Amino acid sequence: MSTHDFAPLKNDLLLRAARGEKVERPPMWVMRQAGRYLPEYNEAKGSRDFFEVCRDPEIASTITLQPVERYQGLIDAAIIFSDILVIPQAMGMTVEMVEKKGPHFPFPLRDPTSEEFLNMLAAKVDVKKKLGYVFEAITLTRKKLNGQVPLIGFAGAPWTLMSYMIEGGGSKLFHFVKGWIFKYPEESKKLLQKLAEVCVDFLTEQVVAGAQLIQVFDSWAGELSPHDFQIFSLPYLKYISHNLPLRLKARGIEPVPMTVFAKSAWYALDALCDSGYSVVGLDWTHDPAEAVKIANGRVTLQGNMDPNVLYGGKKAITEAVEKMVKGFGGKRHIINLGHGITPFVDPEDLKHFFEECHRVGKAINSQKA
Repeated sequence: MSTHDFAPLKNDLLLRAARGEKVERPPMWVMRQAGRYLPEYNEAKGSRDFFEVCRDPEIASTITLQPVERYQGLIDAAIIFSDILVIPQAMGMTVEMVEKKGPHFPFPLRDPTSEEFLNMLAAKVDVKKKLGYVFEAITLTRKKLNGQVPLIGFAGAPWTLMSYMIEGGGSKLFHFVKGWIFKYPEESKKLLQKLAEVCVDFLTEQVVAGAQLIQVFDSWAGELSPHDFQIFSLPYLKYISHNLPLRLKARGIEPVPMTVFAKSAWYALDALCDSGYSVVGLDWTHDPAEAVKIANGRVTLQGNMDPNVLYGGKKAITEAVEKMVKGFGGKRHIINLGHGITPFVDPEDLKHFFEECHRVGKAINSQKA
């Protein structure tokens, strides 16, 4: 049981929407809302390495709070500043964040018969020891938030983590990881299962530390065909959604709402609505009204404006917000972008996005009332 004494939550709009309860307006936050587009982020980060910042609970906490403080009263959640690739690091892999390139694994997995791979499968990963800095940052941030908005924790999905670990970074072709799943399907499944188990451990400790909702990011889900998604992604997403609540209950902790975001896997929306998550995140390739029909009230939908609309000016942002919010119709909807905010966005344009979401969201809900 958690022993933390946190302040009562003043704004529970996000949690109510995630549970499918009635809300006054659709709540909102955006992926990567604490990041490089904010001048205060770059000031706090300074010359430090990205993962060095992640490993410093005080700085990670400060960065997490920056958008909440800048957009006071406009956003309905904070998301802990961290990275999905801390799991491969905890499993013994070296991961570097290369400026203007992104994550890089100097020694990727390439051979399923290698001693490195077999040892990784056999090793017990002590997430409390290896990733304690994440949990410290979560607890510290909850205390600093003082109940303003809920705090979101997260992890990368097994398929996405495996892709990075085998490709050695981001990819356009995904030929190494695709080679694995087609040439070594059983070894691939063993690695995916291992990652799913570590994800459950990691997310459990995040909730114990104070996370009030968790999100699982399957950023590379759309690289799989519908058939292969059913084999190499969905079972492991379901493993997490099934086992995380059980683990929390066993420790005397109430389960929290869970979100799954399988980017570009538009074909899997129906299956994801039955995958055990209370919220399904959508990228911008989904039509909101069609997604609402498919979901049919089974889950809350999150998303899904194209992040690049933020470069189009205030008129384009207003038009896109109106189209998005009206498309979802105020029915079990959490407003977000269809992917993370990108580094060159003007913070004032994001503010306009939030303000317009408030305006249109309130209008939609008043029409429903």
